[in-house]
Amino acid sequence: LSVQNDIYEWSRDHRVHHKYSETDADPHNARRGFFFSHIGWLFVRKHRDVIEKGRKLDFTDLLDDPVVRFQRKYYKSSVVLMCFVIPTFVPWYLWGESLWNAYFLASILRYTISLNVTWLVNSAAHMYGNRPYDKYISPRQNTFVTLGAIGEGFHNYHHTFPFDYSASELGLKFNPTTWFIDFMFWLGLVTDRRQAPKEMIQARKERTGDGSA
Repeated sequence: LSVQNDIYEWSRDHRVHHKYSETDADPHNARRGFFFSHIGWLFVRKHRDVIEKGRKLDFTDLLDDPVVRFQRKYYKSSVVLMCFVIPTFVPWYLWGESLWNAYFLASILRYTISLNVTWLVNSAAHMYGNRPYDKYISPRQNTFVTLGAIGEGFHNYHHTFPFDYSASELGLKFNPTTWFIDFMFWLGLVTDRRQAPKEMIQARKERTGDGSA
């Protein structure tokens, strides 16, 4: 739906981003400026450190997943179908929208907005906001990004506790992404959810937070 590369490539870049955040090995290093971290990194070749250090990480668990392999194999055709054909077809067929409006609004405009909101996690959420968990790293808590990206703007938390599936303190934040994962868990489609214990979160706030929590 969002055309942000296949699961394997997206996860690979995200792991490298976390491992080497705010360095030349970070695919969308925010220290290179807002434009670069937002969209510019897609217009240029990856820095050699991204490639060299990325090769040192283990991604075998991704390729061992049959869903990842299937989606990677049929990525291009599924992108055309799910991002462009179906969003255009549904309003045209079901409620008589013109093909022109259906294509440019339900497909192209929706795609453009979703991309830019997602990219704000790489740019704005690394530059603007508070840092209640770790004031020594760049990622911030950004309310605007949180609302736009349905829960993905709690970036200081996410980088402080990257293993936490919710990317925010459960029960305290607006996070539809967490609710969706929890629903999939209830259906039996998700297992092994990990989250940071409350004691760990509180201790980290007191030790490295900026006092804004």
